[in-house]
Amino acid sequence: MPSSTTGEIVRHNYYSLSYNERYEQAEWVAYVLKKAHLTYDDRKRPYFIEDPKVRSKSADWRNYKGSGFDRGHLCPAGDRRFSEQAYNETFYTSNISPQDRAFNAGVWNRLEQQIRQWAKRYGTVFVVTGGVLEKGLQEIGDEDVDVPKYYYKIVAKGDSDAMEVLAFLMEGRESSKPLSEFAVSVSELEKRTGIDFFEKLPIAVQQKIEKKIDLKGWEF
Repeated sequence: MPSSTTGEIVRHNYYSLSYNERYEQAEWVAYVLKKAHLTYDDRKRPYFIEDPKVRSKSADWRNYKGSGFDRGHLCPAGDRRFSEQAYNETFYTSNISPQDRAFNAGVWNRLEQQIRQWAKRYGTVFVVTGGVLEKGLQEIGDEDVDVPKYYYKIVAKGDSDAMEVLAFLMEGRESSKPLSEFAVSVSELEKRTGIDFFEKLPIAVQQKIEKKIDLKGWEF
């Protein structure tokens, strides 16, 4: 798991997160995506509800109403269709962040679909995702939910001895650019967010995987 700047780590059955009360959303959501998870079960969309495990209460979904922003999933509901419980967990408001509609349905969705393709090809991937939470952001709703300007995803495969990692940073607006053009180093994301994404790994391994952008071994 990544480090937490708030100490508010919540573990659900099918993903974990670090909640940042100041910004009324998770600073990261982390989960494992396996090939076996990728089913096409037809699930009824539940209502968004506050996360019962967040001590300070996660933001009410009504903050988004009339804001012009989507309730953007961080752990996608589409990655958790394999069980009703797993699917419903993604509708806790701790797992959503305000996103521009065209971005959410466009390039962000393309990246989510690409990660599913990698899970199918490589068997298992580990994903960390969230908005870049920083000062001066636009806020919506009575609880002042912040609207990130940038969003990130980190995808890892392999074990710690031979881990391969790709990181992406996207401005929260639609783009037709190839996904590979959004690749950045993990180190850059750590500077932007203040989060140590692989803090439990040996320092030598962190230095090897975090400082470079290596697209080899990833099929786009």
